[in-house]
Amino acid sequence: MTAKTTLITVDDLAVLPVDAALIVDCRFDLMAPGTGDRDPGKGERDYREGHIPGAVYASLDTDLSDLSRQAEGLGRHPLPLESAFSAVLSRWGWRPGMQVVCYDAANGALAAARLWWLLKLAGVREVAVLDGGYPAWVAAKLPLETGDVVREPSKVDLRFDANQYLVDHARLRDEPGRVLLDARAAPRYRGEVEPIDRVGGHVPGALNRPFADNLDADGRFKPVAVLREEFLALLGAHAPRDVVHMCGSGVTACHNLLAMEVAGLTGSRLYAPSWSGWVSDPARPVAKGESPG
Repeated sequence: MTAKTTLITVDDLAVLPVDAALIVDCRFDLMAPGTGDRDPGKGERDYREGHIPGAVYASLDTDLSDLSRQAEGLGRHPLPLESAFSAVLSRWGWRPGMQVVCYDAANGALAAARLWWLLKLAGVREVAVLDGGYPAWVAAKLPLETGDVVREPSKVDLRFDANQYLVDHARLRDEPGRVLLDARAAPRYRGEVEPIDRVGGHVPGALNRPFADNLDADGRFKPVAVLREEFLALLGAHAPRDVVHMCGSGVTACHNLLAMEVAGLTGSRLYAPSWSGWVSDPARPVAKGESPG
């Protein structure tokens, strides 16, 4: 099978030999049901109760982020260091050229798109998000397994291409001609509600593209032509390279980045600290309301 670099269907994954790919379950629930409290262990519990055969588990908090770096103004889910991410891939037994398939319970809206983007940041191209996520696999009545999966470890030493794919606080503030797309839901973007961060609103000049707008009613990505038309309408005369994505903590922003790649609009970048990183400095300006101003 030709390497998948953005999305993979349930049908294609079902015929992919387990030993030919690294499948990663990225389910993660930020809130405990009905409480509003964090429940970072729920995804792993769900994984052990049932997952796609051969899948290892990735925690957003401990494998795909480094929460110890929050105090550095890098947001609620700071990127892991290269050495730490390499160690995670080593534990999973990843090897160069191996197809990676990642999924979560929200069609990539949480950690699956984050893992896809981290691998892209590290120069890995053979990585795809399962279209429809875990619910699509279950709906197709395909096999499941329980418990943990342990793979033969490997030796990995990857480097991030931060200059090409990342924008920091200074570049976000000073770079001319960039288009900032905020993936949060409209009420949070407008500053009407803010359940997590210090203050509500958006970075002055940012446009709102809620990540949920990338999906059809069935929870799968919209057709390529539709995604392309919608993003081009936001870009106007700007090139994809001018686009910088953000959200609350640099996670759901990766869903918009993935959607642009699916649409053939390549080269956009991520402001990983996102809103939580932006408002860590009270001196940074905050805009509210519908206008991007």
